[in-house]
Amino acid sequence: MPLDADAKKTLLRKIPHGLFICGVAEGDTINGFTASWVTQGSFEPPLVVMAVRADSTSNGMIQRTGRFSLNVLAANQKDLAAVFFKPQQGVGGRFEAAALSLGELGLPILSDALGAVECELVGQVAHGDHTVFVGEVKTAVLHRDGEALELSSTGWNYGG
Repeated sequence: MPLDADAKKTLLRKIPHGLFICGVAEGDTINGFTASWVTQGSFEPPLVVMAVRADSTSNGMIQRTGRFSLNVLAANQKDLAAVFFKPQQGVGGRFEAAALSLGELGLPILSDALGAVECELVGQVAHGDHTVFVGEVKTAVLHRDGEALELSSTGWNYGG
């Protein structure tokens, strides 16, 4: 029986997704993108799991450096998420839209996000058009508490 493409798309889009800004750094170069395929993977050690487009600049940077940050956006930061979704030429330009500092591991931490974690890569699976990265949380910064931005609240679709 063939896969019902419409049913697949509808059902996979029902999986809830937060929106995060993933930051990467390699030497003096920083980059970032909006990540929506993210989940917690373990309590001990604390692990997060994130899928990244296989052909992206940031995917290569994560593979070479073994590190990434995840910035948790507030529910009212849809416009900032949009900046990091948009394709651009070169790397780093998206950060002109957001104040940042570098965390203890040298990764971009957005000042206006709810907070961020910095992770060291402990595993990955490359299959299909994304690579699934598993990162162990090494640092955590909480700027403030609040409701996190979710894909369903934006009217956008990604995946399915």
